[in-house]
Amino acid sequence: MRSDEVKKGHQRTPHRSLLRATGLKDEDFSKPFIGVANSFIEIIPGHFFLDKVADIIKDEIRANGCVPFEFNTIGIDDGIAMGHDGMLYSLPSRELIASSVESVMNAHKLDAMIAIPNCDKIVPGMIMGALRVDVPTVFVSGGPMAKGYTKSGTPIDLATAFEAVGQHEAGKITAEQLLDIECNACPGAGSCSGMFTANSMNTLMEAMGIALPGNGTIPAQTKEREALYRAAARRICEIAKDSAAREQFKLKNILNAKAVRNAFAVDMAMGGSTNTVLHMLAIANEAGVDFRLKDINTISKNVSHIAKISPSLTTVHMEDINRAGGVNAVMKEISKRGTEVLADNLTITGETLLERIANAEIADENIIHPIHNPYSAVGGLAILYGNLATEGAVVKTAGITGSRVFTGKAVCFDGQADAVAGIMMGKVQAGDVVVIRYEGPKGGPGMQEMLTPTSLLMGMGLGSTVALVTDGRFSGATRGAAIGHVSPEAAEGGMIGLLQDGDEIHIDVDNYILSVNLSDEEITNRKAAFVPVRKPLSSRWLGQYRALVTNAANGAVLRTDL
Repeated sequence: MRSDEVKKGHQRTPHRSLLRATGLKDEDFSKPFIGVANSFIEIIPGHFFLDKVADIIKDEIRANGCVPFEFNTIGIDDGIAMGHDGMLYSLPSRELIASSVESVMNAHKLDAMIAIPNCDKIVPGMIMGALRVDVPTVFVSGGPMAKGYTKSGTPIDLATAFEAVGQHEAGKITAEQLLDIECNACPGAGSCSGMFTANSMNTLMEAMGIALPGNGTIPAQTKEREALYRAAARRICEIAKDSAAREQFKLKNILNAKAVRNAFAVDMAMGGSTNTVLHMLAIANEAGVDFRLKDINTISKNVSHIAKISPSLTTVHMEDINRAGGVNAVMKEISKRGTEVLADNLTITGETLLERIANAEIADENIIHPIHNPYSAVGGLAILYGNLATEGAVVKTAGITGSRVFTGKAVCFDGQADAVAGIMMGKVQAGDVVVIRYEGPKGGPGMQEMLTPTSLLMGMGLGSTVALVTDGRFSGATRGAAIGHVSPEAAEGGMIGLLQDGDEIHIDVDNYILSVNLSDEEITNRKAAFVPVRKPLSSRWLGQYRALVTNAANGAVLRTDL
């Protein structure tokens, strides 16, 4: 066992002495040591109850002949950090989480791990850290929140609350209606109830085979969820106590090239958050998988979009997907298009992915559409290219509410705060393309999410008649013609930084085009005179991040080759 490095032999007498101080007994030193990576934090609705979840998991680990050691990561709630400079810290926190998991697991030579994430950047951060350690790891998230309801019985969620601000600004709802939404959009514990970033990543973990079935859809704080926690704890102990299994189920043996492609296939089928592109590129990098942004369009062409979930379809939430058959039913259905859709691959539970989904069925075809009646014959995400995004940009096609072909005049803002102020002042009209730049990984720094401006546009009735282009990113709750991750970003001299008000921008989603209608001579002249804006920073951590981070097309990972 790996943990023998800290507990076996007379030279490890002082190590055992320290371990005894934590409560270990003689019999414990022959047992596997299991790291319980918890992301408990009291300010995040998806995490404030995870201390109780860890207690359940640790009890089950002890009952199954192993020794649990709980440790914690930080967590940031993107919804609370949204719309102010707190969002600068969200994406960088992914790196802190990954490094903390790596540090604790490797410093103490723990044999295996069970990870308890749930929201935002915490899921990919834990996966990235676990890949660096490469021991058997089971992921079991806290589970999704239930949908909320207004007093009149309309289903609502966090996206409703953000869009309600724009509706109130436009005089479409009263202060009383706004308060009703505020008090009921997030009714309790769990990751926000739609197919936002957290639930997108929690479902993709099922597709990657690193979590048990139901991980992405079984609601938080239910008996079914507790059963999932206990099953995950039992499984990690089964693996940890068997030397052959410890080798077979190392994380990189499961999270490989096939797993990455399977994750993107499910992402396409369910119309997940655009953030999954950013995170899956980073995860592929940690796994040593050669996966490029352009590969996503190839996958999309082979996958039908069969499940629309809020914000794409505001009445459907994760609890509905769970009732309709869950992620297994989605995977089984899309696999009917052919063997190129899902690759058979080992999962953490021991069976292959195709064995896992063999008996899955759709229980409600109004929620998960059959393959012969998809929302779209292609997936719910697309990568656009052109002179405005030579390295690529991402759009959630599942969330587009207007035309998939759009040409409009640029209205440029150097940052999200200026854009929000401009939108509220009426600077954006139907037919415009809102350009928000200097919000990429370097420019932000930290790549802010643009839920506030997109929600304002939607709430003000402009969602179907305005496009938005940014080198920043979007919350999973964003909908509309919102194109993010434009690379190269403005801060590194990208074309988005050269745009001027009135420039004509052309978007063609089905042909994967994002371009500005300027002559090569005009572009050359602008480049010659261009000096990127460099925002002043008071944060040492964000300064370090800005110096090391790559652009979104490369997953916004940190460079190590200085």
